[in-house]
Amino acid sequence: MPELIQPITERLQLRQWRAKDKPVFAEMNADPRVMEFFPSLLTRQQSDAGVDRSITHIEKYGWGFWALELRETEEFLGFVGMKNVTEDLPFAPAVEIGWRLAFPYWGKGYASEAAKASLDVAFNTLSLSEVVSFTPLQNLRSQRVMERLGMRRDSLVFEHPQVPTESPLLKHCLYRINADEWSRGHSIK
Repeated sequence: MPELIQPITERLQLRQWRAKDKPVFAEMNADPRVMEFFPSLLTRQQSDAGVDRSITHIEKYGWGFWALELRETEEFLGFVGMKNVTEDLPFAPAVEIGWRLAFPYWGKGYASEAAKASLDVAFNTLSLSEVVSFTPLQNLRSQRVMERLGMRRDSLVFEHPQVPTESPLLKHCLYRINADEWSRGHSIK
């Protein structure tokens, strides 16, 4: 098993998941505000399966979609991190950065802060050449986070293979950032 990477920022800890995170994460995944740009809310079983996939990815690689907590209080906020994309995506293979925070923690800069720490790991620890992110075209909040990270929108608009074809969320946009772009001013100290 590779060494576990658990980034820390001024306010946040990105860490491996714990059993006690599962019920809080399931509650978050049942919140229509949090899941607005997903095809459906998640059941407890679906939410737990997502946590299990994240744990497995982190165990295999040392990094992944980390659980996110506030350092001062150890409150679980959601997740931020990176993972390998599934092979059915048109830009695979690639590593994506993603986030999902509980509604009370929106608008405080936590997603951007933790995502910057993740990109720092991607480029300065893992020596990745590029990281991508994607979201439904309607999800302007996530697109703004991607832009704050220095990511640039790709010309590719694609139909996400895991979204039902009749869904208005089918079409996704793709953002990218490469190691050179990151090193020109986006790394954290």
